[in-house]
Amino acid sequence: MAHAATKDSRLNIRCDERTRELLDRAAGYAHVNLSEFVLAQAVAAAERVVQEQESITLKAEDFQAFLAALDAPSEPSPALRRAFARHADQVGR
Repeated sequence: MAHAATKDSRLNIRCDERTRELLDRAAGYAHVNLSEFVLAQAVAAAERVVQEQESITLKAEDFQAFLAALDAPSEPSPALRRAFARHADQVGR
């Protein structure tokens, strides 16, 4: 049986009366209290934002091209070689 996480952090939000009434109504329709409603919606939105920022989705052909590029890396360009040399000089000091 799963245990509920301990809620030990508080989040305070200020809003106008119209927003509060809207959230109260929505929470009522969802049959949860206001805190549960707001927290669930905020967590769902946060998960979407994090997912959008921390992952990429490629079409199958693009994924195959990506894998091929990893398997056969190109030679470093002169600019990249210079950057590596500068880095080695700066870090090696």
